[in-house]
Amino acid sequence: MSADVLRPRRLVYFGTPEMAVPPLEALVAAGFELLAVVTRVDKRRGRGGDLLPSPVKRAAEALGLPVLHSVDEALGLGADLGVVVAFGQIVKPHALAVLPMVNLHFSLLPRWRGAAPVERAILAGDEMTGVCLMQVAEGLDTGDVHACVELAIGTDETAASLRARLVAAGSALLVQQLTAGLGGARPQQGEPTYAAKLHPDDLRLDWSQPAALRHRVVRLGGAHTTFRGRRLKVLAADLIDPAAVGDTLDGDLAGGLRLTTVQPESKGPMPFAAFANGARPAPGERLGT
Repeated sequence: MSADVLRPRRLVYFGTPEMAVPPLEALVAAGFELLAVVTRVDKRRGRGGDLLPSPVKRAAEALGLPVLHSVDEALGLGADLGVVVAFGQIVKPHALAVLPMVNLHFSLLPRWRGAAPVERAILAGDEMTGVCLMQVAEGLDTGDVHACVELAIGTDETAASLRARLVAAGSALLVQQLTAGLGGARPQQGEPTYAAKLHPDDLRLDWSQPAALRHRVVRLGGAHTTFRGRRLKVLAADLIDPAAVGDTLDGDLAGGLRLTTVQPESKGPMPFAAFANGARPAPGERLGT
């Protein structure tokens, strides 16, 4: 983009998951003209192999917007700007040469470039995070930044709650910036950190780690452990004074955590007290076994 102010009205939107739906809806509500929405192809899911559209495709169709599945298809539409939100694909240089693009990224760049900035901020114990509107450039989230909004991370806040707040703040920031016009952007300042995609092992509770770290894993959603060789999901837990308890199941305590909601294999969520009453743990019996 040049240093001149760009006031785009005709947009192409690139996004895929549920978190990319509110910014799309906000742009339409603000009166921007969406020439097309680009998202991933439908995926086969379930035993029947039915084709399921992405959340962004469903939203676009509900809004009456054309849907494409290729970046190149969107390059000749005459758009002023491309808007990228959790698209899940790298935009290649030839596309950027034709269509300038901005990206709504859910961290305070250059901290947590990459695929899982919300989760990595919680795992690292960050007290602050935010959302930035940046230029799309070659490289992983390396573009210059137009504007950011900072948000504090609550000590007990889940990734789902934080993500929802970031999406709301980002949607407002996006509309505000595009309405006012995009002028000069500033280079990112500071040492980058990278938010690698989460793997199943990242959500396995390691009972040798401090309770504060295990509590962060629970807050991500999908935390799991084992009990008597069977998988046990830990849906909610409270961080307590680790000096006050031992590392056992007595009194629904587990080494500095008070488990509140769990889900055993082949069962629905239940209070941990109900699980412990049914399991009847032996004195000193531990989770993770």
